[in-house]
Amino acid sequence: MDISTFDDLLAAARAQPQPQRLLMVFATAELPDGATAAQRAEFEAGAGGALVPAACVDKSPDELSTFEALVQEAGQFALDWRMVFVAALSGSTQTAPGSAEVVGALQTMVERIKLGDIGRYLAFDRQGRAIQLG
Repeated sequence: MDISTFDDLLAAARAQPQPQRLLMVFATAELPDGATAAQRAEFEAGAGGALVPAACVDKSPDELSTFEALVQEAGQFALDWRMVFVAALSGSTQTAPGSAEVVGALQTMVERIKLGDIGRYLAFDRQGRAIQLG
């Protein structure tokens, strides 16, 4: 299945035979210490910088109607997020993943993102479009 938008991901998650939890880590961008003048200019133009996990949340696909609903909810936290990383956690035998499993998976996501290990996650921009990094 081709996932080019967050809403495509929602549809795919809803179609799975087992209950799903969508794990989301919102990332901001920061200018690294010792940035060059060129890096500063790029950052000021809205590009570049280091991705930093700022907030995380998990939702079932049924708890989100659209990407816009997620954006509105994220706005309550006043985050200036640049992108959201998403992974799906599948349940088993019609049982959704438990809270301990979800918390552990979110903590792992945050740590991997901090280390730059982002290839295993889907990433979406603020308009809900899938983006390729790296």
